[in-house]
Amino acid sequence: MEKREFNVIAETGIHARPATLLVQAASKFNSDINLEYKGKSVNLKSIMGVMSLGVGQGADVTISAEGADEAEAIAAIEDTMKKEGLSD
Repeated sequence: MEKREFNVIAETGIHARPATLLVQAASKFNSDINLEYKGKSVNLKSIMGVMSLGVGQGADVTISAEGADEAEAIAAIEDTMKKEGLSD
């Protein structure tokens, strides 16, 4: 299992547009990918799950991936987080 922690720096947090981009990035991989926030864990391939967490600015989130392509999945999601200005 690969795990990485992120601090959300975007003023709007993970709202609709970045959530969609994260879901699209995660959906390219076969691994099970989860987003954890405040003790709740949702499937990062589910837009409704991601939106239901209400992740705001300053939030610490953990993204974990488990499967054959877990390392590539985490790397792609980290890249998306940085490109979209969600984390540094």
